[in-house]
Amino acid sequence: MIDFLQPYADYAGDWLPPLLEAMGKTAMLSVAAFALSLVLGLLLVLCRSSRWRVVERGVALYVATVRGVPLLAILFLLYFGLPGIGITFDAFTAAIIGLALAFAAQVAELFRAGLMAIPPGQREAALAVGFTPYQSFTLIVLPQVVRISIAPLIVTFVSLLKDSSLASLITVDELVLTGRAMATEYFLPLQIYLAVGVCYFLIAWPFSLLSKRLAPSAAR
Repeated sequence: MIDFLQPYADYAGDWLPPLLEAMGKTAMLSVAAFALSLVLGLLLVLCRSSRWRVVERGVALYVATVRGVPLLAILFLLYFGLPGIGITFDAFTAAIIGLALAFAAQVAELFRAGLMAIPPGQREAALAVGFTPYQSFTLIVLPQVVRISIAPLIVTFVSLLKDSSLASLITVDELVLTGRAMATEYFLPLQIYLAVGVCYFLIAWPFSLLSKRLAPSAAR
């Protein structure tokens, strides 16, 4: 056991800086992708509530399709496929867009479930007292949807954080790619990948605790 742990003492000064930098990049990637997925998910659920059948069915098809396609295929399409038609993204941008497009479908379903949990009479009552449709949605409906959806949204963020490791396959220098480079350099893959796993845990664990804490209050 001591022999297994000894490299951490020997190489702590060499391993810690690149791992901390990679943690920051992983967190930045995950937060940016999730923020974009929230915007896209809200737009999708609003379009799915549209009175225009074409828009509603188009969004339903998008959600069903994206949820059935592997995230890696989306990342490869954006980074390796689109340059063939003249559209080029750097690896980090492609990872943000790919993660956001994939998780927007999940976010949209969470928002839709939250909307369905709101009694229609609340919006009708708001319209009856003089609220505009926009005001009734933003001031009455949306805050309740956010309260209902907040705990599962945090769980979705944690899933996105873990899936961001796939961005290493399109050369984003996040935790997994950094760990792979370090394992090649130091020939200690077990210790290094264990350290990478601990880094993911340190980012995700507080959010997991927060989601558990918020779940009972959201249910009320």
